[in-house]
Amino acid sequence: MQRILELLVAFGATKEILVEAHPHIGTNKLPGIIQEITQTIIEQGGEVLFNSRVVDILLKNNAVEGVALQNGEKIAAKKLILATGHSARDIFVLLHEKGVAIEAKPFALGVRVEHPQELIDSIQYKCDYRGEFLPPAPYSIVKQVDGRGVYSFCMCPGGIIAPCATSPGEIVTNGWSPSKRDQATANSGIVVEVGPKDFGKFGDTPLAAMYFQQQVEQKAWLEGGKTQTAPAQRLMDFSSGKLSIDLPKTSYTPGVKSVELGTVLPSFIYKSLQKGFVEFGKNMKGYFTNEAVVHATESRTSSPVRIPRDRVTLEHIQIKGLYPCGEGAGYGGGIVSAAIDGEKCAEMAVK
Repeated sequence: MQRILELLVAFGATKEILVEAHPHIGTNKLPGIIQEITQTIIEQGGEVLFNSRVVDILLKNNAVEGVALQNGEKIAAKKLILATGHSARDIFVLLHEKGVAIEAKPFALGVRVEHPQELIDSIQYKCDYRGEFLPPAPYSIVKQVDGRGVYSFCMCPGGIIAPCATSPGEIVTNGWSPSKRDQATANSGIVVEVGPKDFGKFGDTPLAAMYFQQQVEQKAWLEGGKTQTAPAQRLMDFSSGKLSIDLPKTSYTPGVKSVELGTVLPSFIYKSLQKGFVEFGKNMKGYFTNEAVVHATESRTSSPVRIPRDRVTLEHIQIKGLYPCGEGAGYGGGIVSAAIDGEKCAEMAVK
């Protein structure tokens, strides 16, 4: 972990992440860091192809032969590290259609809730004003509701809720904090565990979890008015099943629309969240308030697919030369863990 953090500092992250208990780069800094990494790869003899979508993985006798690009070009290769991230649904579909072994993976789905940062500070620090030396307060909370885990995910103190859809006709929310965490609001995903028994009509296909995830995102888009306006509800109204008469302005820039979110979320998720928020309020006095706004949906917590690989060689269990890697393949849960997995896959491919 320390090696990865040192690399990130070398590419532009602040040195504070080397000593912080909870290192935070800042989403505003990441684009510059990625540009520096890209430039270094090029300077060291690597090649980076932009606007070059992979539309096929070329296989022969269950071994990698290369990839085909959308423009018709083919690139020959005996080794392919597949590190697409957790939202490359086209690649998941491609693998399934080609008969490459993949499997549905449990994940979590829910909403993103936003509070005034001052309120979270007062709850966590037990004071009216945190002063200039205390950082904006985070929180982390987990409850069991009717046998399911309901928990906070990717909590962003002093942060912003952003639209993160990857295809037309869906709404996906996510949160981020700038490096200084200096925004007036705090947000967190509040999500519910989803497993194979919940995929229902999507059956036993390896893409069942992905289709379940996609269905909820599309429902949010419809209820939001077929734009990126997010369906939303005040927090206490959400737990009461009551349509909010009005909504305060939130950090989500496309805007919000008052919707009773039981029309968006699957029933078991909706009911678990309704009870979960009440339980959260018992632990964090003041958290359960109508000052907070619930946005739908927080659905990209992790990959809905796992691409199975050998535990030792990290090579796909069926395809020689294919190395499933990082979050998209189900083997990472964030920047550092995905980076570590990337290095391991590269080392094994070279071996």
